[in-house]
Amino acid sequence: MAQLFGTDGIRGTAGKYPLDVETVRRIGAALVKTLSRSGVRLLIGRDTRESGDWIVRELAHGARVEGADVHSIGVAPTPAVAYLTGALRFDAGVVISASHNPFEDNGIKVFSGSGQKHGQHFEERIEALVADQSWAVSPGDSGAVEHGEHLRKYLDHAKTVLPDAEALRPMKLAVDCANGAMTAVAPALFRELGFDLTVLAAEPDGRNINKGVGSTHPGLLAETVRQGGHRLGVAFDGDGDRAIFVDGRGRVVDGDHVMFMCARQMKAEGRLRGDAVVATVMSNIGLELALKKEGIALLRTGVGDKYVMEEMQRRSSSLGGEQSGHLIFADYLFTGDGLITALNVLRTMAATGREFGDLADDLTTYPQVLMNVRVRERVDLKTVPQVADAMRRVEEQLSGHGRLLVRYSGTEPLVRVMLEGRDTGEIEVMATEIVQAIRENIH
Repeated sequence: MAQLFGTDGIRGTAGKYPLDVETVRRIGAALVKTLSRSGVRLLIGRDTRESGDWIVRELAHGARVEGADVHSIGVAPTPAVAYLTGALRFDAGVVISASHNPFEDNGIKVFSGSGQKHGQHFEERIEALVADQSWAVSPGDSGAVEHGEHLRKYLDHAKTVLPDAEALRPMKLAVDCANGAMTAVAPALFRELGFDLTVLAAEPDGRNINKGVGSTHPGLLAETVRQGGHRLGVAFDGDGDRAIFVDGRGRVVDGDHVMFMCARQMKAEGRLRGDAVVATVMSNIGLELALKKEGIALLRTGVGDKYVMEEMQRRSSSLGGEQSGHLIFADYLFTGDGLITALNVLRTMAATGREFGDLADDLTTYPQVLMNVRVRERVDLKTVPQVADAMRRVEEQLSGHGRLLVRYSGTEPLVRVMLEGRDTGEIEVMATEIVQAIRENIH
């Protein structure tokens, strides 16, 4: 059985398997079959890629063949679809997007009726049905999908995050929409809140999504903030589920700094359940140590927002996220939301009376070294004495003031060796020791 789902839904080149017409139709039909109840209602949204429109139609065709009632909200951020699926009582929500990838790619993300990403078991059932050749989707032309104007409800929900926008005025704010889905909502919301707004990359043409702009290319935003005297800049990715920030000096600030400032403020407001934050193994040890001084625990998961979400659900946590800017504020939505993240940053600025750059300076991150080693086979590194001994020596040297992470790449025949510590030269020597042990003993 072919695996369709990765860590963030189904991804591929539009028009090629698994995003060819036949497979997309089968995915739509398989989704409805997996929900296994009559009268299924689906809500679909997409980003601005030129392939999004036909993928919506073909997926809807497959779903309608199985009896589903399908509605589209057109171009909309991933978190808006997730929220509205639950708020409007749809049985599932589907987002057609490839997030920060180039326009040639696209993808399919599925949300439950409660607006949360489905777990592995649900995805595996869809994969099994798509692979089952005992059934077929009835042929025919895909028709138009009924359109609903529901984004206002999402905007009203988002606005509740920042009840005191007046405390920030006057404020010059720069927003980079990545020529993606946030174009449909972010500029309107920030203007409603009374900010003096500069908008970048909000003219999508189907092919310019993420092209030199957005959260993965914040250079234009940084220059705009610096030149224009803005107090803050925020860059979204193509589907709007993450945000990267720029302070008033034009300095790019990642998700670790945002998690720290928001966690501290949430604790002060009594909103940080369990006095804990969930993050991945890639978050800097500086975040862990700084949170500890504030009486806040850092709970780590594997790389991927779905692992963060699962751990947050298990512990009823209210904040979690990734260094990439994909943050989850569970009191508002149980998936990453760049707009909700930006509003929580603004709320923290309003509550503390401090500038974003000053708040970011409260977190000191440690130098990081990352080295990759190509290997022919995957073996348990702890079973190779020379490698295990090198790792143990390094961990003893780092104890209490550094961190070692050694893992296999999920996509390439590589071992990734990552170290964090106080001195760059020192951790480079340590990393080299482990890399050499791997090269000499794993073939």
